Amino acid sequence: MATIVYGHPDCLTHVTPPGHPECLDRLHAVERGLAHLPVIRSEAPTAPEDEVLRCHPPAYLAKVRRALPTEGWVALDGDTILSPGSLNAALRAVGGITAAVDAVMAGQAQNAFVAARPPGHHAETATAMGFCLFGTVAIAARRLLDHHGLTRVAIVDFDVHHGNGTQDLLWDEARILFASTHQMPLYPGTGSAAETGAHRNILNHPLRPGTGSAAMRAAYDAHILPALDAYAPEFLLISAGFDAHEADPLASLAWQTEDYAWLTHRLCDVADAHAHGRIVSTLEGGYDLPALQASVAAHVGVLEERGR
Repeated sequence: MATIVYGHPDCLTHVTPPGHPECLDRLHAVERGLAHLPVIRSEAPTAPEDEVLRCHPPAYLAKVRRALPTEGWVALDGDTILSPGSLNAALRAVGGITAAVDAVMAGQAQNAFVAARPPGHHAETATAMGFCLFGTVAIAARRLLDHHGLTRVAIVDFDVHHGNGTQDLLWDEARILFASTHQMPLYPGTGSAAETGAHRNILNHPLRPGTGSAAMRAAYDAHILPALDAYAPEFLLISAGFDAHEADPLASLAWQTEDYAWLTHRLCDVADAHAHGRIVSTLEGGYDLPALQASVAAHVGVLEERGR
């Protein structure tokens, strides 16, 4: 079985102002990273409203829809932009990850990667922030519980910024383990080790600025991977942000491209041991375009290798 990559041209219609780091060129860089890999390409469908409502209230979805401009763009906050195509792009991102978990659950692929934008892990229950509109990975996790009947789902977020939205959406969900490494101090200011969720279902492991390969790998070996093994998830979701790379302009960790290959192998080991190899990964951050291209190639290359 080959890895399935979900995406759609509509994700290029989410347009941000010149100089904004979360730009459509990011998807072009991702496509260059994927170009040489023997993956199956599939169009991300538009998610129905019911999928968004797994995590967000109807009033919030209506608020986003009302805020859409007919031309140009509007700012929901200092970071998060809406253009005329933004809602459709975000629904493609949600549709892509829900289609991905359905395909992997059906045995059509061992794993999948969702190459879509805008990202999702900063979107809280009724608040868009940090470039994000909908909590895509949290929505996928709830679909695995409510539609597919699983009882233990894990999410690993290795974006350099803490996934405060995912944490907010899943704080009270005992059936989902959310594990995150992220730089601290850094936006959005959440993600201390003391934030453990209503059911001790959240594991935050902050990293100091300047953390490089050796310290990152030691943190995963000592904290994140043992917790995942102990939890024994039936499905593993990944919030795949590539902005911990040393070249990224928005943070100051010092990961290397090969660290993403190493980490993906280790996460595949967890999935092989407990989840029949089932993994879906979705794009979050990564704002240096050459580093993003190389890191996506490393990450998805390992998924493809392990999914054969």
